[in-house]
Amino acid sequence: MMVQLIAKTNAIRTTVFTDADGRYEFPTLEAGAYTLHIAQPREFFPYARDGVAIDGADALPDIVLTRIAKSDVLPPDPEIAAQMTGSEWLMSLSGSGADKRLLTVNCNWCHSYQQIFRNHYDERSWSKILYRMIHGAGSPLININPRGRFSPADEARLAHWLASVRGPGSPDPAFIALPRPQGRATHVVITEYELPRLETATHDVSGDADGNIWYSTHRSSYVGRLDPRTGKVTEFHVPPVQPGALPGTHWIHVDKNGIVWGSENWAHNIWRLDPRSGDFKRIPWRVKEPLNSPMGGNYALDPDGFIWKVRDGKVSKVDAQTGAEVLGIITKKFPGTYGSAISADGRYFGGGAWPRDGVVIADTKSGEVWEPDTSVNSGPARGEFDLHDNYWAGGRGGELVEFNMAEKRIHEFPLPTPYASMYTAQADKNGEVWGGEMHSGRYFRFDPKTEHFTEYVLPEPYGIDRESWIDNSTDPVTVWYVDHEGWITRIQPRD
Repeated sequence: MMVQLIAKTNAIRTTVFTDADGRYEFPTLEAGAYTLHIAQPREFFPYARDGVAIDGADALPDIVLTRIAKSDVLPPDPEIAAQMTGSEWLMSLSGSGADKRLLTVNCNWCHSYQQIFRNHYDERSWSKILYRMIHGAGSPLININPRGRFSPADEARLAHWLASVRGPGSPDPAFIALPRPQGRATHVVITEYELPRLETATHDVSGDADGNIWYSTHRSSYVGRLDPRTGKVTEFHVPPVQPGALPGTHWIHVDKNGIVWGSENWAHNIWRLDPRSGDFKRIPWRVKEPLNSPMGGNYALDPDGFIWKVRDGKVSKVDAQTGAEVLGIITKKFPGTYGSAISADGRYFGGGAWPRDGVVIADTKSGEVWEPDTSVNSGPARGEFDLHDNYWAGGRGGELVEFNMAEKRIHEFPLPTPYASMYTAQADKNGEVWGGEMHSGRYFRFDPKTEHFTEYVLPEPYGIDRESWIDNSTDPVTVWYVDHEGWITRIQPRD
């Protein structure tokens, strides 16, 4: 079970797991008043106890839970439905695997599945919603493109299935829940920091040398800095964009000098912020897409301060001060990538191919390019290199993808939880790979030596992790991500 202490002063939520005997232990917390709470009680009635005083190594009161359900199939109660992950919703709804796969490989990056399944529409209405979602340009849903991401026949098939399971008279299903974690998956402390603005669509995180965590907001003119020691958030107002453009920062990165970089996906700019002075500098980006359509995903900053991307059929090295291209390496098969990564020594570029299934790897010194295909609908998107220059990417089809540099070949590792997706993957100093499982409410840790996944269950069932940052200065490492719904999460494994 997940046991939480929620601080009254700043709403920081600290979550630990019980062992098989119901025992649990929190790390040292600041003295004060807390709420003792069970996260995701599911088959039990909710439990919360206010006014619990913490001042040192105190023994906490016993928690006695009362069962709602006596079987592993949970009743269609609204409180239980709100605790179900997207994976569990799909496990519980009727329909074929092909119907559900249409949803999971096409509707999985921008919001939770709960946002879909809490609605009830007829087939005509679902068709209109799907058309807007599939043909609109990114999350603003504007600049409608007649050509969607998949065929009109599949579009109609998905609308028909949604109407059959979430039509005007469709009841909630009896829920099949994933098993609770055991063993190593419970050896973790998870801390959540709520951010001060609602509906900011938080997107990326990056850490600085002082231990602060920076985050971007995808649809507003603010970026922020979290001090994890106090929970204090400092916001920086990004200057207004050009007339007619929407605000919002996509990629964010803190360089070795403490300068913060961000991309304005709708306004087609790159900005840099000096946190010491608060000064922003904006660099217009050269793209052919219309204003308010995505300008090309994510970027990478190399050790010398140049920005890298793949667009319009070439891997480009760009002067970060002017936006001018200083080197272009032509690709043969994939015109662009969604993700962009540079190896620690600046030797290799890597990114998930867009819009097809594959990756682009380039030797920035020799100009050699590799463009291997991956399996159908694997959808590698975003990732990073490990210390051996292997490129790892998270795939929207639920595949962890590796390009092994020594072998010059692809390896794929399917996630163990059904209907889960990925957006990104990061390797730590020990060679283990980390990533958020979108829609399964889990965060994985993968050991390439044993090919074993450890899945940490998150306190919130609808985690949307678009980027992570690993603090390699701690032992074990500490992993951070910002959730689309507006909180920053710290994952501290105990082993």
